[in-house]
Amino acid sequence: MYTLNDIISRTPSPTPWSEGDNIPWDDPGFSRRMLAEHLTQDHDLASRRAELIDSHVATIVAAIPPAPGRVLDLACGPGLYLNRLTRLGYAGLGIDFSPASIEYALAHSGEAEYRLADLRTTGFGSGFDAALLLYGQLNVFRRSEAREILGKAHDALQPGGTLVLEPQTADHIRAAGQADPGWSAHEEGLFSDRPHLLLTESFWDEPARTATQRFHVVDAESGSVQRHAMSNVAYTEAELSEMLGQLGFVEMRVATSLTGEPRDDGLFALFATA
Repeated sequence: MYTLNDIISRTPSPTPWSEGDNIPWDDPGFSRRMLAEHLTQDHDLASRRAELIDSHVATIVAAIPPAPGRVLDLACGPGLYLNRLTRLGYAGLGIDFSPASIEYALAHSGEAEYRLADLRTTGFGSGFDAALLLYGQLNVFRRSEAREILGKAHDALQPGGTLVLEPQTADHIRAAGQADPGWSAHEEGLFSDRPHLLLTESFWDEPARTATQRFHVVDAESGSVQRHAMSNVAYTEAELSEMLGQLGFVEMRVATSLTGEPRDDGLFALFATA
């Protein structure tokens, strides 16, 4: 546990991942609070609202081999995409690091299986017709880890299978890393069930082309501090296409979004064939 003095003496500009691997997706309390953010229909900040997910699923179905087929959903969250796909005749496997999300996905699954695991260390299996890695989750991994995950996804796909990526744009990540610091007060929130102050700082590392956000959570009653950090790697469309080509993917196609329409959420879509 940190104190207010640790905030004062903090490193002025941390290097990416130097203050922790990532925010605690696998912590039971954080996982429970994040699930509520996934399921709310008030915003699109964790998962998208139902109407937008329905539109995305229609795009995905048009881009991947037809049902019946098997879909691999990487960083699947509470299964909001894969469970919809099973209702359309697909089967598949969803993998995520969050215990509350996997518990929810299992409770609402159709022909899908779900596994609580780290994408960096678990195997993906084989024989899939499509693989999904959505909502900017590729960017949270170090470059070497992202390459390994995409390589395992390629090996999990049957020849002619489709990879659907939804990365964050390089401009969006750079802007996040150059954002001004700020603070907010909460009765409860994503980082705590208790009243707290949330202090946020952002940093952009140009040589690494990586943004880091640092979060200090100050408990209102005790003054104790929790510190979390999250780093995101910025890729250009050309960089991702080159990486995918080196891993054996072909027929890369980039779209402005999963709906095909321009959006202001800092995400784009990339489709590739194994």
